[in-house]
Amino acid sequence: MARRPRPLTAAGLAAGGLVSALVLGSLAAVASRAQIGPGAGLGPGDWGAVRFTLWQAAVSAAVSVALAVPVARALARRRFPGRGLLVTLLGAPFILPVIVAILGLLMVFGRAGWVNDALAFAGLPAVSIYGWHGVILANVFFNLPLATRLILQGWLSIPAERFRLAASLGLDRRRAFRLIEAPMLREVLPGSALVIFLICTTSFAVALTLGGGPRATTIELAIYQAFRFDFDLSRAALLALLQLGVTALAGTLALTVAVPDAMGAGLGRPLVRWDRGPVWGDGLAICLAALFLLAPLAALLLRGGPALAGLPASVWVAAGRSTAVALGSALLCLGLGLAIAVAAQRMGGRRARGVELAGMLGLAASPLVLGTGLFIMLYPFVRPDRLALPVTALVNATMALPFALRALVPAVARIERDYGRLADSLGLRGLARLRRLLLPRLARPLGFAGGLAAALSMGDLGVIALFADAQSATLPLQLYRLMGAYRMDEAAGAAVLLLGLSLLAFWIFDRGGRVDADA
Repeated sequence: MARRPRPLTAAGLAAGGLVSALVLGSLAAVASRAQIGPGAGLGPGDWGAVRFTLWQAAVSAAVSVALAVPVARALARRRFPGRGLLVTLLGAPFILPVIVAILGLLMVFGRAGWVNDALAFAGLPAVSIYGWHGVILANVFFNLPLATRLILQGWLSIPAERFRLAASLGLDRRRAFRLIEAPMLREVLPGSALVIFLICTTSFAVALTLGGGPRATTIELAIYQAFRFDFDLSRAALLALLQLGVTALAGTLALTVAVPDAMGAGLGRPLVRWDRGPVWGDGLAICLAALFLLAPLAALLLRGGPALAGLPASVWVAAGRSTAVALGSALLCLGLGLAIAVAAQRMGGRRARGVELAGMLGLAASPLVLGTGLFIMLYPFVRPDRLALPVTALVNATMALPFALRALVPAVARIERDYGRLADSLGLRGLARLRRLLLPRLARPLGFAGGLAAALSMGDLGVIALFADAQSATLPLQLYRLMGAYRMDEAAGAAVLLLGLSLLAFWIFDRGGRVDADA
């Protein structure tokens, strides 16, 4: 007689099955609705969207990486007050709501922004942020910090003994760069560029706000237009399959490009650089990067802060919906992640890798592709707008689940390795083991994962744009509508509110995981 799985293991298998059914079922629905034949298929505008998606992602990745190299090198070579804070702030755009950052960019580079005001004062013609250059500018804003962090890790991985040896041999800065730093860059840059390329292929909110038109439409924006303007589900499904192919190809390339350790091991000594050169070059790179990243947020706070008190009631109602969606998404993500992590640790071997892979399936498709599949499945049975908020929470939880698993799986394995035998000797099983052994020691990774899921869900503008009507709009969608109506003061106030809620959600979960945590 086959042994029945233990309750926690069964819960993990059920969680993995739920995620697999959601992702694979959505993709199957998309594939079943896609029709190819006479009178069907994609037009020239759709193929133009495919070309623009690939082109803008490639250009954005190349520019982000090229600008990140001098910034990362400067941060690796210099020590100054506030350096740690600056490096920490480089990770902020990851949880920054996209629509908030876009509004900040508009206040700096838009028609009435700081840059055009300065150009008008100098008697020069104005510049426009809308179109392909605006899409690339926004992508660089989001991905320059990521590229800098990735390349900085490569620089910090070079053993200090390599630079000590270069100094003893009398190598100048150019030769030291060619022999020590250039090999590291050849290993790090391709993987960094591919990761950013993958992110830029799914930049729906950027294209929706700054793109548009026949020459600046991405695949995801074309999917949205096929839904909202034409209600052509077959065309939307075909575009979703194309988007899936692009992201799958980019993701496969990113995973296959490894980052080997070309430097070898060192003695762990502090990194001391004799080839730092003049201070002004590194200082200029750091200051320009900080100005580019912080100016939009400063402009947003200056304009939106005073407008908070006068926000209409619809914004506050939308904020309540966003808070509820973010809370539900975070709790669902934590429940799924914890169940899968525990099941993976208990099963071991190939079965563990299988259940963990099921939880990682959210990386296989963008939120808009999953939303397309769910819309197709729900449309024959119920009005999709009635399920806008639950579906948004479900998709956001699925998309955040891979990040949660990266934090939870190693932590559960470490706890079981350190305390598992003691727990077995005490007879701790099932929920008692979860409550007394795992949860107290998982407080930190659970808090971080929950905060990340809540912040990402709070600022999502993908799935809700497909499902929502006027009665179910979340705060990001309400903010987009205010921008479309040119109510920029109210939009700035709503953006400050959204930014504050996102950061507060992350802080509450993350702080809650640190209080009295048994690390």
